[in-house]
Amino acid sequence: MLRIVRAVSLLFAGLFAGFLLGVLVLENSLRGFDPAVYTQVRLVELESLDTLASVTLVPAIVTTLVLVFLARGNDRRLVLLGAALLVVVFATTLAINLPINSDQAGWSVAAPPADWENVRDRWQLAHLARTVAAVTAFVVLLASAVWGGGKKSDDTGRRQPVDEEVVGDRLDGAVLEARRGLRHGQ
Repeated sequence: MLRIVRAVSLLFAGLFAGFLLGVLVLENSLRGFDPAVYTQVRLVELESLDTLASVTLVPAIVTTLVLVFLARGNDRRLVLLGAALLVVVFATTLAINLPINSDQAGWSVAAPPADWENVRDRWQLAHLARTVAAVTAFVVLLASAVWGGGKKSDDTGRRQPVDEEVVGDRLDGAVLEARRGLRHGQ
């Protein structure tokens, strides 16, 4: 179960972070264009990109929160950090980006508002912040998958018990080696 949830979390967090990076590149390239071009592209973006954001961010958050409960130790701390960053992305989107998107949906290509550059800059700054948070969340979740648990765990996320025979044999061997060393004056 842990592996499946982790894989789905990574998949959606990665897709979402990649999506935001793509939008960041597009938005940055639009900075050199006039208000009509910017408005036209934004109206095209608003046709379906909000839906794409929802179908990638919501599963990323949900599966990452489930993963918080399945993970243990340092792994849990990393996953919790990833989840917190995704929640920051969600809050930024709700507080800044979506209200601006709603306003921009009513813009006219022929007559963008006089303050279009200020609105664009606010949206792009918030988008940059959420992109950095989303990419960082993905990297943290990836680090958790690679290094997180430290010790092997089963599919439930619980650490596997240590084989007592192996440990006992190793301890017995160490004790024997120590005795031999004492006898030979080492």
